[in-house]
Amino acid sequence: MQSVLSRRFCMRGNRSGCPINMTMEIIGDRWSLVVLRDIMFGNRRHFRELLENSMEGIASNVLAARMKRLVEVGLLSRSDDASHKQKVIYSLTEPAIQLVPVMAVIGGWGCRHLPATRELSVRAQLLEEGGPELWEEFMDELRVLHLGAQPKNEASVLQKLTRAYQAAVESAPVASLSEQSVKHHRNEERQG
Repeated sequence: MQSVLSRRFCMRGNRSGCPINMTMEIIGDRWSLVVLRDIMFGNRRHFRELLENSMEGIASNVLAARMKRLVEVGLLSRSDDASHKQKVIYSLTEPAIQLVPVMAVIGGWGCRHLPATRELSVRAQLLEEGGPELWEEFMDELRVLHLGAQPKNEASVLQKLTRAYQAAVESAPVASLSEQSVKHHRNEERQG
């Protein structure tokens, strides 16, 4: 049985039948995984939240194009926000939620091989250490938040990851925090 993502991708055409190549054609650009990361781990569901809290400083036209493409390929869905007529809520789809293990492995690799800051590494480290069991719990939680599934567990992985991040930021010497990390932390404090 072909998934919605597969059907949408096949309509676009692709260079080869290689699953790695086809995956990279969908998420291998500079911004797609970053946008999915911010929705997944930051629970940012509105365009403005994604734009204003982007640590990497994504341009509004790039974000708009990326969001449109992620909706087109079936990694995000969009719906009207009942609280505001002009707002749209973006949600992860099941194929996007199933990227949690990929994000965990990429984050772990980055922690080991790149000069990532401690405060921005803590979530990746927790996910890597938690392994497949924690990934499944987090995916279940994302299904509740984004797909309306029934909760299986009362403990919140997202809250645990956020608390660990906030503790790392608070314990880091101010001089070691990058300017963008400080900006990001302040934005998270305002949201949470």
